[in-house]
Amino acid sequence: MALEILDPTAEQTAVERPLAPGMPAGARIALLDIRKPRGDVFLDTVEATLVERGFSVERTAKPTFTKPAPPDLRSEIAERCDAVIEALAD
Repeated sequence: MALEILDPTAEQTAVERPLAPGMPAGARIALLDIRKPRGDVFLDTVEATLVERGFSVERTAKPTFTKPAPPDLRSEIAERCDAVIEALAD
């Protein structure tokens, strides 16, 4: 099965990018909801997939989508998790 990665930028010509190295089984992944509409729906699906594949998942959210995540929240995620996935759905 081929893996297709869609690039949401406005590039006129596709740029080849290597995949990041995979996370080891059991890694703790933070799912950051930025509070945009339906981001939680997207993260529900991502969480189910990650748990099915043996990862530990921690859900967290920004206070509002209009501002960057507060420094204390970013530090907390960095201390407790190996990676973060941010929901940008509308």
